Amino acid sequence: MMQRVALYGGSFNPIHVGHLISARAIAEHLGLDRVIFLPSARPPHKPASEALDAMHRAEMVKLAIEGEPGFEFSDYDLTRSGPTYTIDTVRHFSNLLGAQTTLYWIIGADSLPELGTWHRIHELLDSCTMITAMRPGIPVPDVQSLRSALGDERLARLLSGRVCTPAIEISSTDIRDRVRRGRSVRYSVPHSVLEYIHRHGLYRAPHSEPR
Repeated sequence: MMQRVALYGGSFNPIHVGHLISARAIAEHLGLDRVIFLPSARPPHKPASEALDAMHRAEMVKLAIEGEPGFEFSDYDLTRSGPTYTIDTVRHFSNLLGAQTTLYWIIGADSLPELGTWHRIHELLDSCTMITAMRPGIPVPDVQSLRSALGDERLARLLSGRVCTPAIEISSTDIRDRVRRGRSVRYSVPHSVLEYIHRHGLYRAPHSEPR
């Protein structure tokens, strides 16, 4: 029986309710059977100063999705050697799940314009359906520069994969900053993740007390 599976990669530093709401909205829109969350070992395009131990990020993802129907965790990108390229992850899951699975890859709208620089992007777009989470009221990014990199047919397929998700004004950057300054992040992250951040003293500046 055919199944529809989405891979949701990211730094998840930390995972927050916006990630979960977007993933659920996409799962319902596409009729997905599973969404697999994949924390990245070396988050691309992220400053080294913002890096957090992969073990902590992975544990927070597992806590956040615990008990959520259809949401799963994978440490594949954390345990393999070498650079973390999306095409390699997609190929792995394609081989693992077999021909009876339609694979999707979820990205945020901010990643859309830069896809032309991704490793083996043509092969990636031919190996899965790229789904872009679009928030209402946010302008569609200028993607015309992608035309020369992708060609008309692949660009059309890419743009057809845009899915409108709820407007959730929460970001991992803001969460880290608020914790650093001793501000509350209650309701921005699942309670289990909040407790984990407090218990391990994550993202804290010296002498600050997160609430």
